[in-house]
Amino acid sequence: QAQLVESEGGLVQAGGSLRLSCAASGSISRFYAMAWYRQAPGKQRELVATVTSGGSSNYADSVKGRFTISRDNAKNTVYLQMNSLKPEDTAVYYCAARTAAFLLYDMWGQGTQVTVSS
Repeated sequence: QAQLVESEGGLVQAGGSLRLSCAASGSISRFYAMAWYRQAPGKQRELVATVTSGGSSNYADSVKGRFTISRDNAKNTVYLQMNSLKPEDTAVYYCAARTAAFLLYDMWGQGTQVTVSS
């Protein structure tokens, strides 16, 4: 079974940009959808962005227009481009896979810390 490994996050100033990647050890081309979640201290995990196998994407209102999710099936990698970062974007970001339509997100990465300073 494929595993998901996120790239290292980092510390960035408000207004800056950062790109996260999520590499799968196996093929993601058959996965129904891929997603990025995040969890800030003291808060519940929230869905940030999703992309289906057909390329359709959706975003949380809080990141719409600033974040872009994409998937490269040939490289078995999903990306999250984050622009115009705000301190409230500070969180641990998780990559997730929904391997079939009848499943919830059933495969998770280990998480990577993103910190945005004001």
